[in-house]
Amino acid sequence: MTKEKPFDIKKRTFEFGVRIVRLVNTLPRTIAGGKVAEQLVKSGTSIGANVEEADGAESKRDFVHKMSIARKEARETRYWLRIVRATGLSKDTQEVGYLLQESDELVRILSAIIKSAKRSMTNDK
Repeated sequence: MTKEKPFDIKKRTFEFGVRIVRLVNTLPRTIAGGKVAEQLVKSGTSIGANVEEADGAESKRDFVHKMSIARKEARETRYWLRIVRATGLSKDTQEVGYLLQESDELVRILSAIIKSAKRSMTNDK
């Protein structure tokens, strides 16, 4: 029996990206729907991609930089989800609500990871 970490940011951001892709596939094929979908899929999947990149960072500074990009993308995703909710582009309001909550949590988690890594960098000096 393998022990799973109680919290795995890579797994969580991957699953978030998958849910974003599924939501985007339900958006209307209108000019607005297409533009919002494009932005949402780019930022929503970029979070996990940058977390993966951070995992292979060459230094603590590089790690902080990549996690900071992931946080920026999470904030952007939250913005686009708010647009989806405010305009009624998605009929699945429950999923949009879940993704908004998850994007908020990801921003907070990534901020805490960045803060901890920066503190670690300072302590190493």
